[in-house]
Amino acid sequence: IHLLVERFSKFSPSPLSMKQFIDFGSANACEKTSFVFLRQELPVRLANIMKEIDFLPDKLLGTPSLKLLTSWYSQSLMELAEFLEKNPSDRNVLTGFTQTLVNIRNRHNNVVPTMAQGVVEYKDAFGVDPVTNQNVQYFLDRFYMSRISTRMLMNQHTLIFDGSVNPAHPKHIGSIDPTCDVVEVVKDAYETSKMLCEQYYLTSPDMEIREVNAKSPGQPLHIVYVPSHLYHMLFELFKNAMRATVETHETSPTLPPIKVHVALGAEDLTIKMSDKGGGVPLRKIERLFSYMYSTAPSPVHEDNSRNAPLAGFGYGLPISRLYAKYFQGDLQLYSMEGYGTAAVIYLKALSSESVERLPVFNKSALRHYQTSIEADDWCMPSRDPKKLGKFERTQ
Repeated sequence: IHLLVERFSKFSPSPLSMKQFIDFGSANACEKTSFVFLRQELPVRLANIMKEIDFLPDKLLGTPSLKLLTSWYSQSLMELAEFLEKNPSDRNVLTGFTQTLVNIRNRHNNVVPTMAQGVVEYKDAFGVDPVTNQNVQYFLDRFYMSRISTRMLMNQHTLIFDGSVNPAHPKHIGSIDPTCDVVEVVKDAYETSKMLCEQYYLTSPDMEIREVNAKSPGQPLHIVYVPSHLYHMLFELFKNAMRATVETHETSPTLPPIKVHVALGAEDLTIKMSDKGGGVPLRKIERLFSYMYSTAPSPVHEDNSRNAPLAGFGYGLPISRLYAKYFQGDLQLYSMEGYGTAAVIYLKALSSESVERLPVFNKSALRHYQTSIEADDWCMPSRDPKKLGKFERTQ
């Protein structure tokens, strides 16, 4: 396995654009072409991130969760490597490959909670220091992004070449909707969060939605996108907005609505969600995206349904930001403490600009794991300011 990792990590992953994903799955889609691409590309992506796993702190690598996780990655890489010499024209090979992808996808289903559990085990045993936090943050953003990308590739292949059409979404190409109706996804995510919110708090805020299509005025807001990714981001933001709104206004007779603006320009499709949920101090905003400082309960005991369903295990925001960044977008929070928060999702309006954002293991990545935090080059204010008046009098 070590040789395989060395061999494949020498290659850089090849990012695909939304247009390429669609070409892979269009009417004249060729399963052989997809097979030949994936049998090389998936091992490259797995090996690149496996190289980075090795640079995590030894004590984190020693946790039972991480040992289990690295065994999954090794096994999957070996299973994929078996197809390197096989004949793409052999029907049985193609069928076997699709089945292998399904097996790998299922094996990796619990990667996120398992990794989260490893971080919790490490934190409980050794605490958190700024250097480890910085390294783990850098690594997990890359690790989870790598996972989003490999799942995307496997899903596309298995959905397109399993010989069936999704009856609910006949126009979808794998998991991509060539005319994704953004406002519909917003409404869908709102309804699900509303249901959860009402189950837990017995009330929920309304939503007001406004749309602006500057590109084609009066037309619905359509982009080429993966609706499940967009839904994931919106669902997370709605849960946070609802929880903050209900808890901030629990004594008032009415709840202020959550306002959503969706705008399509020449370059960006932007979704802004504003709540009056009391806001968060600026000091805490970055922490909301931190994996190490996540305050939520330990994730693996998720079957314990007494947990607040709107809390989750604290990875919702950082992972939602990764979904946005995956196709060159972003997700940002702007808060006014004492008033409320605005969350903004930026997506690319053009499918030619929606290209995968992928981590690659190279010297710059390596440097990240070797840095230690040096002394700050900005002054730290002392506890009590110097009393300059007294000093002047003694002169």
